[in-house]
Amino acid sequence: MLIFKGPDYSQVGLSPEETQVQMGKWFAWVEKLQSQGIYDGGHALHPTGQTVTGVGTVTDGPFAETKELVGGYFVVKAEDAKAAVELTKDFPDYHLGNSVEVREIVVFDS
Repeated sequence: MLIFKGPDYSQVGLSPEETQVQMGKWFAWVEKLQSQGIYDGGHALHPTGQTVTGVGTVTDGPFAETKELVGGYFVVKAEDAKAAVELTKDFPDYHLGNSVEVREIVVFDS
């Protein structure tokens, strides 16, 4: 799984036109992964959410203790973590201060 972290486009001051250009880079990246047969899905996430504790407390966010907001994720097919890291080389938002966390998904046989 590729987890995308960092500021959203409004936080880095992109104009609507610059946002459209950046989104075009995202669409091209997704198309590349799809054409290679390794994109297995993903979604952007809303910038706000809620945290629920085990004692029933619900807190609205974004959360001050979170330095990097999770903006979305992709599930990709890769031979191993090293191969998944290689897929992130042309991630379109590095220049905006964003990062990609690569995590292996644990699959339990039923």
